[in-house]
Amino acid sequence: MIDAVDRHLGIRLRRRRRLMGMTQQDLAKACGIRFQQVQKYECAANRMSASRVWQMAPILDVPVSFFYDGLPQVGVKPAARAELQEFRTF
Repeated sequence: MIDAVDRHLGIRLRRRRRLMGMTQQDLAKACGIRFQQVQKYECAANRMSASRVWQMAPILDVPVSFFYDGLPQVGVKPAARAELQEFRTF
């Protein structure tokens, strides 16, 4: 089963990679992985770890938060949502 968050990250990854004019091979080489792994991230067949997102952000010239922008906060409890808002103000 594909998780909505994984799908969102994959879509954001593909969009940014294409906008930068990079192939999956280019991105894979920059990350030290195989292009098939990039394919799997983009179609959400595999999850990107936090460290992989952190690694890809500067390669794609975006902040880490770029991958999560626009992600609905469905299922986030109100107290946790307030904490997230506080965190974002720093």
